Amino acid sequence: MSEPEVVARLENASKRYGNVLALDRVDLAVRRGEVLAVLGPNGAGKTTAISLLLGLLRAETGSATLFGADPTGLAPRQRIGAMLQTAGVPETLAVGELVELFRSYYPQPRTVADIVGLAGVGDLLKRRYGKLSGGQQRRAQFALALAGNPEILFLDEPTTGLDLEARETMWSTIRALVGEGRAVVLTTHYLEEAEALADRVGVLARGRIVAEGSVQQIRARVAQRRIRCVSRLAAEAIARWPEVRSAARDGERIEIVTDAAETVVRQLLFEDAELSELEVRRAGLAEAFVEITKEAA
Repeated sequence: MSEPEVVARLENASKRYGNVLALDRVDLAVRRGEVLAVLGPNGAGKTTAISLLLGLLRAETGSATLFGADPTGLAPRQRIGAMLQTAGVPETLAVGELVELFRSYYPQPRTVADIVGLAGVGDLLKRRYGKLSGGQQRRAQFALALAGNPEILFLDEPTTGLDLEARETMWSTIRALVGEGRAVVLTTHYLEEAEALADRVGVLARGRIVAEGSVQQIRARVAQRRIRCVSRLAAEAIARWPEVRSAARDGERIEIVTDAAETVVRQLLFEDAELSELEVRRAGLAEAFVEITKEAA
């Protein structure tokens, strides 16, 4: 079975701002039918990487391509949608007028009904953009990003400021777009969002890709495990065991974080013959992210 087509790529791309090396020889590929989550702490280079792929910035070494072409060209730009952290949107227009305006920029836009349904902005169409709350503006921006029927969608911190219902609507739409064979590039500080949506994850730290793979592959890089059980043992005593990072009581249960789960489980069973409801699970993406970026630093 052949690999899905690469629709956007950074190859050995570097970008510097004065004395600061924002991206350092980064290789990154985005394929059809996937969500690629680009994660990293503040200043890691996430927005710079997106800006190179969008043609908003030029790489000083290496290259950025969209559909195999220069990202600054009109043809590739007519095949993308973008929702960035700042938006230059005419604030005096109503959301419905903005949707029509943005549709006019593309050769084969989505219908207004499609855009409204996918972005969940039916209640905003007659509202002036400049009068909307921050969360409402983010919803409107998502609608505008969908207007051109994009083959690849760039979403830079898209759910910041959204309530739970609006976030769920966006997640559902992202999954639907990927199901149609679209590609989505997502940057987010909400690691549960990346864990829920991403097919692949690239972790940036200090301008370099320090980990890349599926969510499961990223999680597997970290030995950390969480143990939960019902036990009469004192959490404070368990926390002093040499293999234990932390231990805390949550009601009748104890939650333990360790890099040596088998050793700790044997000790628990030895110390408490009545121990019950034992669970051991691998580190989540959030824990893996912290460990990977800590190592990179």
